[in-house]
Amino acid sequence: MASKVPRVVFNNGNSIPALGLGTWNSPPGKVAQAVKDAIDIGYRHIDCALVYENEHEVGDGIATKIQDGTIKREDVFVTSKLWNTFHRPDLVEAGLKASLKNLKLDYLDLYLIHWPVAYKEGDELFPMRPDGKTYIFSDVDYVDTWKAMEKLADSGLTKNIGVSNFNAKQVQRVLDVARIKPVCNQIENHPFLHQAKLAAFCTEKGLKITAYSPLGSPARPWVKKDDVVLLQDPKLKAIAEKHGKQPAQVLIRYQIQQGHVVIPKSVTKARIASNIDVFDFKLDDGDLEQLATLECNGRINPESGAHGHPHHPFENEE
Repeated sequence: MASKVPRVVFNNGNSIPALGLGTWNSPPGKVAQAVKDAIDIGYRHIDCALVYENEHEVGDGIATKIQDGTIKREDVFVTSKLWNTFHRPDLVEAGLKASLKNLKLDYLDLYLIHWPVAYKEGDELFPMRPDGKTYIFSDVDYVDTWKAMEKLADSGLTKNIGVSNFNAKQVQRVLDVARIKPVCNQIENHPFLHQAKLAAFCTEKGLKITAYSPLGSPARPWVKKDDVVLLQDPKLKAIAEKHGKQPAQVLIRYQIQQGHVVIPKSVTKARIASNIDVFDFKLDDGDLEQLATLECNGRINPESGAHGHPHHPFENEE
């Protein structure tokens, strides 16, 4: 199964499997088994983050599969992300090492600045203002954080570095100071939110796109009863029926055909298997046109607690 997944080549010549297992919002107690199932099924790419607070479970799953001989460390591509409270340059290495400890690994394959916004440094991941709605900010500039990220790559603690949730202006600011170019920008991406301009910009600048929430994240914690569910869209369902596939498989295939890396999340073994079974069909031009018509600027992860931050990526896009 592993050989079915093509690899996407970064601007530094390294490569990443085009499809991986996402772990955001995965229920506690189920993540280790999901990772073990995914590796057995053929996944060789796991996407993590310190702030998900489940990296220790991911580490347990990977360790089990290394110990039983299913994989070697170098067979699996592991991504993690620097949380917003670790942006200060002297804290960046500690942020990465916290993830390495949880994951029981000596190095990462990819480390991303999770968001361009910095929060107050300290033990709280979400330092909250008295209003209970917005976080306490730090004035660290992510271009200074980037210089510390480069040192992590120099040291071998991570093989690649990149960004996540950065808008085009912010990507450019990093490129303007970069000694080591970011290899990717991980962003929310699905037919309700194509981010076509940002994706085209990143491609032009040599950054690959990794698509998170490619299925529209129907189980997100803040979902409302009347929110439109991408997986139930009639156009999407019709395309799936035409190809004898599930709507989720069409959405994953859609990202791959755009040249994106895609990281659907599940802890259900049958869905994990279904999500990787996307290499025996191809969406045609008509399918792609239909999916393009679903664009509605339907962002599901607005990072609303960071509103008012000078580096909020969605408030100051233009």
